[in-house]
Amino acid sequence: AIYLAKKNIKRKGILEEYEKEHYNMLNQKINYKWDFVIMQAKEQYKAGKERKKADRYALDCQERAYWLVNRTPPGMLDVLEYGTDRVTDPNENKVNQVRQVF
Repeated sequence: AIYLAKKNIKRKGILEEYEKEHYNMLNQKINYKWDFVIMQAKEQYKAGKERKKADRYALDCQERAYWLVNRTPPGMLDVLEYGTDRVTDPNENKVNQVRQVF
């Protein structure tokens, strides 16, 4: 919730459609704590602005990567799926095909 609130503050309300749905759903579910969530997001946003540019960029990339892996957007492959739902088989031997041009 804090991640989405911070992203909403940073982008001035412009979120992807699925992010807007999650944001609104979280707002409804934890409405009693929503002021605290917004306050935390604002504080993290301010603290991020005070950091050096390289540190800010590194932390932003780490946070974005974490959420892409753990909460994939709709339409993207989930790399953490197991069993029959998994799109790729990690144990599959990959065959490198080489083309020969004559």
